[in-house]
Amino acid sequence: MVEQQKRENTGAVLPSAQSLRRLAISESGFVFDPMSGHHFTVNETGLEILRHLQKDQDLAELLALLGQEYSVGTRELERDVLEFAGMLRKFVGD
Repeated sequence: MVEQQKRENTGAVLPSAQSLRRLAISESGFVFDPMSGHHFTVNETGLEILRHLQKDQDLAELLALLGQEYSVGTRELERDVLEFAGMLRKFVGD
């Protein structure tokens, strides 16, 4: 129920933490989904975003954390995070 409310609050743009927790993620950025057998590689920033999303952080929290770490405009950051989240959702089937 709480998971559903969080997804509604973010416009269902982020993949669920539950679906991301099943992924096997190496420190080098190799990501494997044992349910589908699919795999891909992410860079350091993608790895950081994945780790935060696995902790069930919402979009506002994630943007605030990344905004403190990277010197990028708010709109650009949000656009990039949403684009990455969209690719993740397709990958995990969420």
